[in-house]
Amino acid sequence: MNKIEYKRLVNKHIPKPNIKVYILSFFIGGLIGVIGQLLINMFLLFDSVSKQLAGNLMMISLIFIASFLTGLGIFDKLVTKFSAGLIIPITGFAHSMTSSAMEYRKEGLVTGIGMNIFKLAGTVILYGIVSAYIFGIIRYIIFGG
Repeated sequence: MNKIEYKRLVNKHIPKPNIKVYILSFFIGGLIGVIGQLLINMFLLFDSVSKQLAGNLMMISLIFIASFLTGLGIFDKLVTKFSAGLIIPITGFAHSMTSSAMEYRKEGLVTGIGMNIFKLAGTVILYGIVSAYIFGIIRYIIFGG
């Protein structure tokens, strides 16, 4: 097989960009943002809830909803339709942890769930911390302490 035939074969199997999926993912991600804001506004209706607490309750609610839907097997079906729009926000993080916990639950609490719950989410945590550190340094250099 020469280089031209190889390149033709590779190009045949490379997925083509699907603008419809990109746009749908963009709007679904935005919809999650709107749902998050609606939850914050709902929590702020209670007299004793501060903005900080309302934001925390919103994140807990989104994590619970994503984990619950993952447990029911619904979230995976939604991800196949809406892809990055559901995976990128905090819901994707909750889904990855719940999926790992469900997959390894039969191996026990320690060697199953405990050792594998961060299997997918660990990279998100690692690179989130590293990027926050790097951007913090850049911000410090640009704007000062």
